[in-house]
Amino acid sequence: MRDVNREIDQKLREIEEKEGVRALYAAESGSRAWGFASPDSDYDVRFIYVRPQEDYLKIDEARDVIEWQLDEIFDINGWDLKKALKHFAKGNATLFEWSGSPIKYRVTEEWDKIREVSKQYFSEKSAIYHYYGTANNAYQGYLQGDAVRYKKYFYALRPLLAAQYIEKYHVAPPVLFDDLLKLDMPSKLREAINELLEIKKRTTEKDENPQIPEIRDFIESELARQKAIADELPDDRDRNLDALNRVFAEVIKG
Repeated sequence: MRDVNREIDQKLREIEEKEGVRALYAAESGSRAWGFASPDSDYDVRFIYVRPQEDYLKIDEARDVIEWQLDEIFDINGWDLKKALKHFAKGNATLFEWSGSPIKYRVTEEWDKIREVSKQYFSEKSAIYHYYGTANNAYQGYLQGDAVRYKKYFYALRPLLAAQYIEKYHVAPPVLFDDLLKLDMPSKLREAINELLEIKKRTTEKDENPQIPEIRDFIESELARQKAIADELPDDRDRNLDALNRVFAEVIKG
């Protein structure tokens, strides 16, 4: 049997040796992390790495991304620590998702400190805009016809439920779709989503099926509601970068 975790660990070690970096954190992103991967889904591995201290003191800075592998099995790429910290400061919802992934391949003590510091930079407004945009792109791009790919429903449902979670709890939402399903929702919608989950287990990503009215109607109404919420929220980004600067200095001196 294929040991994917071991393969990913080996690939991280290859990256470290060839690129002269150290991986602080690596995790799954995308459908596997969300809990609705298809049998043919690839592994979307995202990692955060740090270079030696002297590399950050050069005028000719190294690239801040490493694009390592993209094929039918693996999609592996990483961000430099400095880039990641800048995006935490912006309230980048995607980075918060990587950080909260339930499938982790590498976690260090340094990353635990970084993740704790990052919490104060979570922005409700930025995150809800992000999830609204993600859901709207899925809706406009894939959910307009009489027949749709059922997996595409999840690309609208999950971000909309994530936005609802932020609205209720004012923190970064869980990554797993099952955790978001614990939110209160109309019984007919819950039944439709449960049915969708069962159908998805028996179909491939490319299969098309008739629209499910309860899910389509929820997506349409919730898109409008979350857009209005995001528009009204104040800019809540924390522009004091002292905490991020401190943890960056601690890690590169490490």
